[in-house]
Amino acid sequence: MTYGGDFDPSKLQKKIESLENETLQEGFWDDKNRAEELFKELNEIKEMYIPWKELIDEVNNIEELISLYSDEDDSEIDQEVDKSILELEKIYRPLRLKTLLSGKYDKNDCFLSVHSGAGGTEACDWASMLMRMYLRWCERNGFKVDIVDLQEAEGGVKSVTMQVKGEYAYGYLQGEAGVHRLVRISPFDSNKRRHTSFTSVYASPVIEDDVEVTIDPSELRIDTYRSGGAGGQHVNKTDSAVRLTHLKTGIVVACQNERSQHMNKALAMKILTSRLYEYYREEQAKEHAEYAVEKKGISWGNQIRSYVFQPYTMVKDHRTNEQIGNIQAVMDGDISSFIESFLTWLNSE
Repeated sequence: MTYGGDFDPSKLQKKIESLENETLQEGFWDDKNRAEELFKELNEIKEMYIPWKELIDEVNNIEELISLYSDEDDSEIDQEVDKSILELEKIYRPLRLKTLLSGKYDKNDCFLSVHSGAGGTEACDWASMLMRMYLRWCERNGFKVDIVDLQEAEGGVKSVTMQVKGEYAYGYLQGEAGVHRLVRISPFDSNKRRHTSFTSVYASPVIEDDVEVTIDPSELRIDTYRSGGAGGQHVNKTDSAVRLTHLKTGIVVACQNERSQHMNKALAMKILTSRLYEYYREEQAKEHAEYAVEKKGISWGNQIRSYVFQPYTMVKDHRTNEQIGNIQAVMDGDISSFIESFLTWLNSE
């Protein structure tokens, strides 16, 4: 069985055995902190290893079944084997994907922001389409989503920030960061001409307070304003929404999801810390020419992915060359193949 990258379940088994042997050593509990760290590591490895062991056992069972009935022409056995293989494939793909997620914060929740770019009303409509695509992907994959900030505009969405909650949310969505290009016959153009629109996506991990990001208060501008949208009289009559601008980097985040200004400010600071972590990580990566997708202008020539509705239908990722002809399925949230191909490409890089 091919697993992906350098991943080998047998290595996990050996690591488990080694750690378990260490717990049996005399004086193991003398260092309580070390003991706790070891048990944490042991549980994390077991969490990854046990599903693989169960999968491998099932594969061995199928191989044994095929071997036993190899000389018989039994359609029921053939159907049973085919069904079992399809079921195992459904289990295998997400397990393999997790082997590609080894970053420090890959397991964390994710702040995902969508901002309309060049194209005016077209771009705002395109941003709302992308927002729907990500919401559908989250729904398909069991992730919970909170809308942290939503700025609506004529034709759609000017910007939206979502907090995607669930294991490996950031790991899966990190590759969505960049410029997304749309080509279609505009529904807003009476002459039915073809238009090109651009929207940028930012992905950053939800991180705890222990992250090493220092925010100088003198480099921070704080604005308050009235929240828009649903929420009742309190939302519409108080300046509860908060916008933070980091003057040194130009990063702007906003939050209007919470009832109080204090709560919105706290969440906005958490988003800013997350965005700054990504910013500094990418700057460091550029210096060492290792990886990380550069944040470029939201315009022609800088896109990571193109979505073409006319004159043909195709979605293509320009980093991995992964492409799909069923654009409607993609817009309905079927982007797993793009996520998988990006993670494979990232690991190969």
